[in-house]
Amino acid sequence: MNKSVLDYTIDYSLSYTIEHIFLLKHQILPLKDEELCLIIATCKEHKNSEYLMEYFQKPIKFIFVDELSLNSELQYYALKLDLHKLALKSIKNAYANDENFHIINFLDLLFEFCILKNVSDVHFESLDKSLIIRIRIDGELNQIFRFESKLFLAISSVIKYFGNLDISQRRHPLNGRITRKIDQKTYDMRISTMPTIHGESIVLRILDNDNIQKNLDSIGFDADTLTIIQKTIRLNQGLILVTGPTGSGKTTSLYSMISSLNTKNKKIITIEDPVEYKLDGVMQISINNEIGLNYQTVLKNVLRQDPDILLIGEIRDIESLQIAIQASLTGHLVLATLHTNSSLETITRLLDLDAKAYLIASTLKMVLSQRLVRVLCPICKQKEKDLKSYIHKGCQECNFTGYKSRMVVSEVLSIDKAVSKMITQSKNLHKIESYVKNNGFFCLKEKALQLVKAGVTSLEEFYSKI
Repeated sequence: MNKSVLDYTIDYSLSYTIEHIFLLKHQILPLKDEELCLIIATCKEHKNSEYLMEYFQKPIKFIFVDELSLNSELQYYALKLDLHKLALKSIKNAYANDENFHIINFLDLLFEFCILKNVSDVHFESLDKSLIIRIRIDGELNQIFRFESKLFLAISSVIKYFGNLDISQRRHPLNGRITRKIDQKTYDMRISTMPTIHGESIVLRILDNDNIQKNLDSIGFDADTLTIIQKTIRLNQGLILVTGPTGSGKTTSLYSMISSLNTKNKKIITIEDPVEYKLDGVMQISINNEIGLNYQTVLKNVLRQDPDILLIGEIRDIESLQIAIQASLTGHLVLATLHTNSSLETITRLLDLDAKAYLIASTLKMVLSQRLVRVLCPICKQKEKDLKSYIHKGCQECNFTGYKSRMVVSEVLSIDKAVSKMITQSKNLHKIESYVKNNGFFCLKEKALQLVKAGVTSLEEFYSKI
């Protein structure tokens, strides 16, 4: 299998004067100019290599790379050239001790591209001999840029400056926040830095309130799941849990529930680590362990604030679970997240945290377990021969990934009187599962397979996410 074109450091200056259409036509990208030859990446054998040698006026050594990675690189040809030019100017100015506006322009251009492509995270990683920039789109991390390692210091200094962080501190993790205005819209970005053996790693999380503050009916829940959620969150008290791995959309679901409940006659308090998105009319508390404002301290005192609804970012231990149960027993609706693989396994997890079975039975009202799966690109997806599923191919429309956006797949376990009784009597999960399935419960795998058969997502995505 051929390497990705981004496994190599590309000298974009070799392409400054070459027409984009020429590179696309011949499926080539110059990588490096050596004394004796020009190193060019390609994904196919070239019958016209003599013509290319005449064009470049130099002997050519071809390196074969993956076709999708080459097409993806060529798609953003103009952007990469602009970034490369600004990077070179940034390094030159840094060594000349001049005021460096080029690195600010470099970052703003990169951020504009990220906003356009709905990027959630930007990674700047300092390696032994190079800097790589990677972006996360639809939950998948993709490398988009590799440059000389000396650019990293300029990037790090500017990001830390904007985030009011200590520019000289590279030996300890730092956390901050910056705000940038892009296309007349303001975006918040959360900064995380981490020391590594080669320098630092910097990750920016792009926070877009338009993406987080969705109505429940716009998230993508199926009709039956949506009905159960809307009915359960209207209860005056009880415990509602949203479960799933990191990056499964739990925060979006919780915020959507809170937005539905956010009225003038309800006091809502959230406890988060940290608060990423600001909600109007909601009292939000951000955990800060450095000053002793931890989950335990906040949870012990938050009920004195007389909330109607309490959102706990994550139930992490026995103490936080006990306080959540106590709050739900005393007339509060409590929403929280928990890391479990399924809604049924959540019951076992609560028991493992030493919660009494009768307390779980009397407080737990609903468990929503969810995943995010990538949606096949409608332009290039193809049905496999003799199989009832579709595969991804990759095209310009989907950035040569084969997927376009994501959607939620969920299962919802409603705790009725029968399930509560079985929890109290410590019935095993198989009996509870048998009961709920006879009453219309569909698990994550069953719902995801329906999407595979319908051509919405792929078997590959099913096996990797469900």
